[in-house]
Amino acid sequence: MDPNLDRFDSRRSTVRADRGMVATSQPLAAQAGLSTLRDGGNAFDAAVATAAALNVVEPTSTGLGGDVFALYRTADGDVGAMRSCGGAPEDATIDAVRNALEEADPEIRSSYYPASRGYATDEGESDEGIKMPFLGPHTVTVPGSARGWEATVSELGRLTLPDVLEPAIHYATEGYPVSEVIASHWAGADRLFTDDHARAAYLFDDEAPDVGQRVRLPELGDSLATIAREGADAVYEGEIADEIVSEIRGKGGFMRHDDLASFEPEFVDPVSTTYNGSEIYELPPNNQGLIALEALNIAEEIGAGEHDYDSPERVHAFAEATKLAFVDGHRYITDPAYEQIPPLGSKSYAHERAGEIGPSPIQDPAVGVPGSNAEDSDTVLLTVADEEGNLVSYINSRFAGFGSGLVAGDTGIALQNRGASFSLDPDHPNSLEPGKRPFHTLIPAIGEFPEQGWAAFGVMGGYMQPQGHVQVVSNLVDYGMTPQEALDAPRWRYREDGTLGIEERLPGATKLARKGHDVRVLPPVMFGGAQFVGWPDGLAGATEPRKDGSAVGY
Repeated sequence: MDPNLDRFDSRRSTVRADRGMVATSQPLAAQAGLSTLRDGGNAFDAAVATAAALNVVEPTSTGLGGDVFALYRTADGDVGAMRSCGGAPEDATIDAVRNALEEADPEIRSSYYPASRGYATDEGESDEGIKMPFLGPHTVTVPGSARGWEATVSELGRLTLPDVLEPAIHYATEGYPVSEVIASHWAGADRLFTDDHARAAYLFDDEAPDVGQRVRLPELGDSLATIAREGADAVYEGEIADEIVSEIRGKGGFMRHDDLASFEPEFVDPVSTTYNGSEIYELPPNNQGLIALEALNIAEEIGAGEHDYDSPERVHAFAEATKLAFVDGHRYITDPAYEQIPPLGSKSYAHERAGEIGPSPIQDPAVGVPGSNAEDSDTVLLTVADEEGNLVSYINSRFAGFGSGLVAGDTGIALQNRGASFSLDPDHPNSLEPGKRPFHTLIPAIGEFPEQGWAAFGVMGGYMQPQGHVQVVSNLVDYGMTPQEALDAPRWRYREDGTLGIEERLPGATKLARKGHDVRVLPPVMFGGAQFVGWPDGLAGATEPRKDGSAVGY
């Protein structure tokens, strides 16, 4: 990646408008959402239009072959959530996957275990034997995006699915120029894609596109047009389903038609807590939203936000609160249909845990889920608000970049590798089981801030997401920052290996090291992008240039 993309000094101000606002990671997609609002859609219609457009103009981070989630507040005051993520195929047992990996051609098997992910050998061997791969057919779980989009529009929107897919279909069939950040992410695809279908769909003369190159994705455009014409059932029961099953099973995976056809999105109750007078809503398990809530509760308990903003004591307090929340979350959070999960988001639970925080770092190695592959994964998030008072935070992802490395036949749909978060150890909290949904990093957020009103927000990037939520909330609540200032402020993040990553703009690195933290200065791209819309009496929007963000209103 070009190092110049990781250096910025934001001079943006908070964007303000009074009829509609869209914030996301790619300008063309933001315009798709805004045009949907102008054409009579509400915030939910615009959210799907933006997400679908991102599938085309930022295909390096999201796609139809992934999952989608929402947190929202309607104009009527209802607070809700949608979870649209599939599970493992019914035939995908630990023994079946392990046997398939052991019998696979060694060269093919080695391609499932990129060295950049820290596997012991190119074939994923360890002292415990074969690990869950990061790429390949065994990492593909049932994709939730298409039925999630359809449910969003039918249950909460006022336009039709063909209406909201039109901008994405236009970009895919007519083409668009590739921006710098997207081109930099696309650059490694020629090494990722070893499969002919993937190379045909996403490479051009066998190479990733250059900055400014106009690209068309006609196969993806045809699939989007099919969904617009036939509905999301085309992905789960129709011709696209046939291509998905054929692709995965042809590569040795276990997906069947019944796995796809039986999938349905869910509208679920969010989980929430209060933080210094504001109420923050997150997604319940199998997502990691409880980690953000527990961290906020512990931080409130120890008065983390009472420290001076530029002091190392502030970073230490919040980072230690977050560390404990990670330890608990990664010990317990999984698909709730398979395990009972303690009340990690409660004040009483945080009160017990807060007593462990002192002036020195807690030495607990269990910060992350070993083998979950979720530390630095990236995604896209978008936030939308309309003049009626509807407000939504919407997140759509294939997990890592182009996902599993597989594209379903000639559909142009790159299939997610979310199943890489499973473990082949039956004693692991996220052990692979048929139908089980993996631990999910994706967490959109909304909040009610008494001094300002309601807001939808989120921070992208694997385990950065709950840490980013904590920092954005604290910046707004404890330090009185504007939305744009709250997103621009330099961040820290606890790493799975126990180190404390900080941006070089963050003061106090030496003092944090003296406290006992193993401090690493990392480029801004490691701290996720972020989006924000909200506040009454005129809408406010914010985004920040750690990615390629755009906040637009009218």
